[in-house]
Amino acid sequence: MAKITVEVAYATPEKQKILAFEVEEGTTVFQGAEQSGIVNEFPEIDLAEAKMGIFGKGVRNPQEEVLREHDRVEIYRPLIIDPKVARANRAAKAAEKAKAEKG
Repeated sequence: MAKITVEVAYATPEKQKILAFEVEEGTTVFQGAEQSGIVNEFPEIDLAEAKMGIFGKGVRNPQEEVLREHDRVEIYRPLIIDPKVARANRAAKAAEKAKAEKG
């Protein structure tokens, strides 16, 4: 069976890693993440629960989606805060700053 080249990427605020390697054609996103050894670099990753994507586009079922030549699997960290709440917090902080500057 033919081999294809893929990458697996993961990042924390302190450290980023992209691993390039070859897998057999027909390898799934999940299998590629497993085969990459990324959990050796980041033991906190739970591949069974982690959200994954390919080039920024989420993959609904990593155990079924098949990798293609030059795909980059991205493993996403869980959100710490809901994006809507974070946006509201930033807006409130900006309003406070504007109010303080006015006087």
